[in-house]
Amino acid sequence: MKNDKKINNDSKQELVMDQQVITVLEKIFDPIPVPIIMLDKDTKILLINKAFLAYLKVEKEDAIGKDVIEVDKASRFPYVLQNKKEEIAWKHTFQGGQTAIVHRIPVLNNDGNVLYAFGMILFQDMEEVRSMVEKNKILESELHHYKKQLIKIQGANYKWENIVGESKNLNQVKYIGRKASQTESTVLLMGESGTGKELFAHSIHNDSKRSPYPFVKLNCAAIPTDLLESELFGYDEGAFTGAKKGGKVGKFELANKGTIFLDEIGDMPLNMQAKLLRVLQDKEIERVGGNKQINVDVRVIAATNKNLEELVKKGEFREDLYYRINVMVIEVPALRDRLDDIEALSKNLLEKISQRLGKYVIKISHEAMSILKRYNWPGNVRELENTLERAINLTDGDTITVDHLPYNITKKAPKTIEEPIRELNDIVADAEKDAILRCLEYTKGNKLKTSKLLNISRSSLYDKIEKYGIEV
Repeated sequence: MKNDKKINNDSKQELVMDQQVITVLEKIFDPIPVPIIMLDKDTKILLINKAFLAYLKVEKEDAIGKDVIEVDKASRFPYVLQNKKEEIAWKHTFQGGQTAIVHRIPVLNNDGNVLYAFGMILFQDMEEVRSMVEKNKILESELHHYKKQLIKIQGANYKWENIVGESKNLNQVKYIGRKASQTESTVLLMGESGTGKELFAHSIHNDSKRSPYPFVKLNCAAIPTDLLESELFGYDEGAFTGAKKGGKVGKFELANKGTIFLDEIGDMPLNMQAKLLRVLQDKEIERVGGNKQINVDVRVIAATNKNLEELVKKGEFREDLYYRINVMVIEVPALRDRLDDIEALSKNLLEKISQRLGKYVIKISHEAMSILKRYNWPGNVRELENTLERAINLTDGDTITVDHLPYNITKKAPKTIEEPIRELNDIVADAEKDAILRCLEYTKGNKLKTSKLLNISRSSLYDKIEKYGIEV
């Protein structure tokens, strides 16, 4: 009897403590505008705040102590307590017809037994959910926009796939470029003007661990000598007459943790070469008019179309700087040394130029392409791009023909001897295929006229079209 009495007293004490806790929780949860409910292990309602009562349109005395099923026949709390697994962000339709997004969470003790259940409404109607989704889409769109803007500001817009071509020469150079991107060594890009050295600089940066950080460009030939130092290293306030208030940050500081691309480095004055060498050695700069050393962590990619070795011999380029930047040397091939890429390059450039001009020219005639492949291209890819833009502006249809190419290309393109000796059958086949293509172009694809002009039967013409894989 004494033991039974003790058990009853303990139970009463726990009940009093539970009631005290619930009273405290009511004071906490009632002012909160989010609907909240708390059940015991038998799904009886222990606590329901004002927001939930208002949502269900019931009085407190009609809810407290009642089984949750009496208040909401569609409730899944019995399943949650039985399975001891929470349901997070579930869509639920209450018996009043309201649809909401809810949480149902069982509270377990150390032995894994259910003590309570806690629930809340995350969104009180589906319109809230739709509004949240729309807002999230807008935020994602804005984030995407600002990321694109940041990339533009930082400057590195191109990747390896933007360097078009699969010739042996180009692939070899891209292989070296990819290897260089995985190092921290200084890169020297050499090659004629218009070969695409800047594309390589962009791609190396974007393929490196520095890609999240700035890519800053400076053309050493485009900046006057007396301004080059302040452009590279910045200046402090009052450094010279006309200096901006507060000073100015230089390119090296802007490129911190990223990459600086020094184009036309062969045109850099000798006095600036000495200062650049010091920066490369000490990894610190000093602003013009300043006296404080500023640490910078910058990877340097330099480019030139000049022979730096010859400039060193003439005393126009510092030998110590030359050997400092002459670590990973990449010689970008001239277009005449990768004529196999002309067709792929032309197709890529046509798409880009057409989109920019709003005039969609998508084809180049066989004869025009043959001429493009035979030309020497002293201006390299830049000259090819200008030639195609001129041709697009002259076309009335969707195809560039010989008539749309400039005189200097059509009349001066040398005949290319592909191989010193070829089998006669191959030469005849190429000539036959070329004749059929030119005739089909002349007749605008009319096979009957083509067969008559070539003085062969229609069936013979069809056989040869199939043999040579000619698209009509």
